[in-house]
Amino acid sequence: MGEILMPAAERPASAPTISRRRRAARGAIWASRTIFGAAAIGAMQFVHAPDAPHNPFAQFVRPHAWASADAFGTSREVKLRFSLPGQEIEFPLAVAEDPTGLQYQWAAVADGEAVTEPVPLAGATIVAPPRAGFYQLVLLHQSRAQDSTVITRERVSEPTLAVMVPFAEKAAGVLNGYHIGTYLAERLGGHDEPEGFLQVSQGDVRLSVSKHFHLGDFITHDGQAEVWPKYVALNPRLLDKLELVVAEVAKMRGVSPESMAALDVHSGFRTPAHNAQVERAARDSRHQYGDAADIVIDADGDGRITRSDSRIVASAVDSVEEMHPDLVGGLGIYTSDRYRTPYVHIDARGHRSRWRG
Repeated sequence: MGEILMPAAERPASAPTISRRRRAARGAIWASRTIFGAAAIGAMQFVHAPDAPHNPFAQFVRPHAWASADAFGTSREVKLRFSLPGQEIEFPLAVAEDPTGLQYQWAAVADGEAVTEPVPLAGATIVAPPRAGFYQLVLLHQSRAQDSTVITRERVSEPTLAVMVPFAEKAAGVLNGYHIGTYLAERLGGHDEPEGFLQVSQGDVRLSVSKHFHLGDFITHDGQAEVWPKYVALNPRLLDKLELVVAEVAKMRGVSPESMAALDVHSGFRTPAHNAQVERAARDSRHQYGDAADIVIDADGDGRITRSDSRIVASAVDSVEEMHPDLVGGLGIYTSDRYRTPYVHIDARGHRSRWRG
């Protein structure tokens, strides 16, 4: 039995279109539409496979499935999908053949080792791995080549599946030796709490969570620098909103979003324990829930971070919320002399709020 790994460079970036003649010949597109979070997305789509590359092994490396554009959020730039251990999830795929002929398994991002056994890809839902971590989807297709069976393994490099540690595993304010503290919901009720926490090892810090941001950008800046693993609450709606804001700033400047490299996250996730020590921080700050970030962007491209940049970013946030009301949230502009560097607070709390610091 042979096994061939498909090179990433030969995978299509997005699902190709189907010609009208081929559509008529092959019948209707097989598709399933479902809800992930608050947005309706395509879960799986049956499309015509792209032409195979012209080489002697073309019949073995033709892609059979890949992540569709719907897998990357409204911005098309979010590189994580979130789940709890063993949870059924939606993972939008473009499928080039009857999906009943495919199997899937999960491989750890860190070393590429398979962590689950292959199971049939049946319908629109798949099951997350049973333990917290970061994983890539691997698709397996069996085909006949002369007198042998060939298994083609196709790794879907993006988006990464982030399996969280459930919130309930935190005990007495501590999770696996990492001090998080107590949420208002645990003391008073009637407040939010994160669904879970990302478990972050030292090797995960540079993991891309979206086009412009890494996992390490959202780690709490407290006195636990030597404690690993760390734990982070992070909401994909925040990542989507941040990427849309960066794209809007680039549009206002008349440049490509790829050129927007001068940006930084001053504060992402804050544990409740750390938030209580931050001067003038709101007791129920959205930073504790993973849907807020304090960021700086050289929005005007002059090589400096000034109040002018904050005004441009604020205008971009207003535009994004107008175009995407499902991402409405808080906007705080911090430009007073008490701050060494002006910055902007952005969150996706679900209702509009504005203030100055």
